[in-house]
Amino acid sequence: MLTHGFMASRWMLMPLAGRLRRGGWQTRCWGYESWRTSVSVHADEFAKLLRACDQDRTVTTLHLVTHSMGCIIGRAALDQYRPEKLGRFVMLAPPNRGSFVATATAGVFGRVLRPVAELTTHDTSLVNTTPQPEGVDVGVIAAGHDALVSLEATRLDVPHDHITLPCLHSSLLFRRDAADLVARFLETGAFTPVPCGS
Repeated sequence: MLTHGFMASRWMLMPLAGRLRRGGWQTRCWGYESWRTSVSVHADEFAKLLRACDQDRTVTTLHLVTHSMGCIIGRAALDQYRPEKLGRFVMLAPPNRGSFVATATAGVFGRVLRPVAELTTHDTSLVNTTPQPEGVDVGVIAAGHDALVSLEATRLDVPHDHITLPCLHSSLLFRRDAADLVARFLETGAFTPVPCGS
């Protein structure tokens, strides 16, 4: 299951989804209207979708691959409903501790664009009070030249694998090496191969 971030659409997920499908993975891209609606509302809908997939007999393992704000929606959805078939969770450029751009612009745009206020770096913001995913393999792919989220803000307090690629925030969705890393993590639970004999 793939989902996108703020001011994006599921069409932006198509290059990544296509590469994963060519590697043998089944994919589904979930889109939502991100501008004005609270992250919590999107998380409610995503949790319903996870429940439906969990009850689908054709689904054996349910992995999550999310980008940007979609990572926070995934975190909040898993806090509501933890699928029995849950596999691994890959986050691309996640504002796990908030976005410094959201913090800088919340005073101007936060009332109109609710997610902006919810994704600030403040300790009391929605993103910083949403439980982090425990008991699941989590992999984070950060963008080294991200103009929206600091490298440190992509990290979680719970155990997770972390890797950085030299690109911009949204470029991760279009890079072959990012898709390869996603597929590797979904298969093995790690971004780097484990040396033989270790």
